[in-house]
Amino acid sequence: MNNNEIIISGNNLELTQALKDDVINKMSKIFTHEDKIIRLRIDLEYSPNKRKENEFIAKGRIEINGPDMIVSAQSNDMYKSIDELAVMLARKIRRRHRLSRIKRDTVQNIDI
Repeated sequence: MNNNEIIISGNNLELTQALKDDVINKMSKIFTHEDKIIRLRIDLEYSPNKRKENEFIAKGRIEINGPDMIVSAQSNDMYKSIDELAVMLARKIRRRHRLSRIKRDTVQNIDI
């Protein structure tokens, strides 16, 4: 990661080195989808509830030229939440790239 910045923060849980390494490994792949990503913010949160379901929340915010993209994933396991978040963020950035390509192609076809 040369100029790509990943900011990791924890809420109601201790950020261990293993958690940080897992987040960096999963989220660094997102930078390969789009060159214009400025920063990636990941918030890991533990919110206890009485039902013991979906206690671990991973929130991701991609700061990019244009509106930021915000995604959240919840599960019973923090690592599972991180995996789901990485998939959701990659899907969202690919969709944005595909839509911009479609818009570009339709504008070129109109000019002809």
